[in-house]
Amino acid sequence: MKLITGFGCALVLLLISGCSVYMAANQPPAKNIDLFKVGTPRTALLAEFGYPTASETRNGKKYEIYRFTQGYSGGAKAARAMGHGIADVLTLGLWEVIGTPVESSNDGNLTAYEVSYDSADRVDLVVALIQNTNTTPAGNSPGGGNAAATSKPNLDLSTQVPSL
Repeated sequence: MKLITGFGCALVLLLISGCSVYMAANQPPAKNIDLFKVGTPRTALLAEFGYPTASETRNGKKYEIYRFTQGYSGGAKAARAMGHGIADVLTLGLWEVIGTPVESSNDGNLTAYEVSYDSADRVDLVVALIQNTNTTPAGNSPGGGNAAATSKPNLDLSTQVPSL
């Protein structure tokens, strides 16, 4: 009976070990939010962030909202995965009880920006709609100091523009 119980516990540990390692290694990548500044071509935003979540024209001017999950650099993901792996080995898999929920809750930060463009399709205004303080280095505004906040944007974040 003790053999069956021991085998069952070992099987459970084997099945759950490695979840936090996998989750840490597969977190969303970091996006270059420094592109959200006056003068950036629209094509550069499309290349980095894909199609905008919402797009509309107001008073002859194009406005778009980019909503994305700001993730982590490759080095940060690798270090987290290695840390979880070492903790798994040292605790014989018990670390997963802590590591998996930690990785589940630290899966990037929802971030959103509204931008408007000039006649040459270059950014002329940036408004941070949703921004976690961890996504921008201290002292840096996404617009490089040139972004001016306007009244609350009225674009609907729930509308999805299909990507190709």
